[in-house]
Amino acid sequence: MDFDFTDDQEQLREACAKWAAKAYTFERRRSIVAAGGFSREAYGEMAELGLCGLYVPDAHEGMGMGAIEGMVVMQELGRAMVLEPLVQTLMASVLLALYATPQLQQDWLGGIARGERLVVLAQQERSARYRLERCEARAIQEAGAWRVSGLKNIVPAGDRADAFIVPAMVQDQMALFLVPAEGSGVTTRGYATQDGSRAADLLCSDAAATLLTLEGLAALEHAVDIGIAANGAQAVGVMEQTLAMTVDYMNTRKQFGVAIASFQALRHRVADMKMQLELARSMSYYAHLKLNAPAAERRMAVARAKVQLGSSMRFVGQQAVQLHGGIGVTDEYIVSHYFKRLTQLEVEFGDSLHHLGEVAQRMQESAGVFA
Repeated sequence: MDFDFTDDQEQLREACAKWAAKAYTFERRRSIVAAGGFSREAYGEMAELGLCGLYVPDAHEGMGMGAIEGMVVMQELGRAMVLEPLVQTLMASVLLALYATPQLQQDWLGGIARGERLVVLAQQERSARYRLERCEARAIQEAGAWRVSGLKNIVPAGDRADAFIVPAMVQDQMALFLVPAEGSGVTTRGYATQDGSRAADLLCSDAAATLLTLEGLAALEHAVDIGIAANGAQAVGVMEQTLAMTVDYMNTRKQFGVAIASFQALRHRVADMKMQLELARSMSYYAHLKLNAPAAERRMAVARAKVQLGSSMRFVGQQAVQLHGGIGVTDEYIVSHYFKRLTQLEVEFGDSLHHLGEVAQRMQESAGVFA
């Protein structure tokens, strides 16, 4: 199997890396955090690079690219801790492209690709605890029009989005609906998250909605698996940068007249960080390569990847803070922000313990040993 990236993929990586290094500096990120955690200007710049249309088909002004290109992009954005929710854009693009009617695709996909419209998934409910099949929101159809009622929590950039993809129950079946943010019966309450990004609670009270698909659970699982894989790629980029900063600090910081990088015990800890990074990288590749596999195989692969990625994120972040000493937890020093980003990525779409349970639940009698 060839694991080399193509020339086009490398060019895409280089374009993202250059934009992140020049246009999304730590100082600009700080200003975006201070302004609320989301910048339409920065999001528009990503759209100009084609990133918002990465998974949008060519017929709707997108790039029509696949999972590996998405992984390459998210790694580079992870290095810069980009706050704008491109992961949500990738998920919404796939849901609309694969499950929506042609008219709904025509109405929304072009605007998403151009960065003019931000559509986010609003699936999290307080009582669900990461279980996608648990949904208390309800939808009813009256006179041919759909209405959705329910409360969704921790919706990325929820008070800045133009529309939401909302799971809701139609009798005993989950369906997905597109709910415009400007429609009647829609209320959002925005707030900052621990890593500086933005989220909101979304309250729908008989909100006007358009049916996306009645195969809601299967579509939702597909979208969340894409989100988990994309977050994993982001985490690889975050860990790469965290490790690089830690090594630079150890080569600079002196104790007893020598750089602390010369201490063997600390060098062993850095080697362990590097090992965890490479384990995470390999599982990120694995998750993205399985995104087009049958649903059961895809779900198992993504859960396995999230377990390892979560373990690596926690280890690399904690070791980086420890090796930096007291400065590692100060708001003024950049490594503390990388640590917070890793901490948040570890719990998004289900923490490591939840996905360990998912892996265990899906194991066959052979547990993969003899299969």
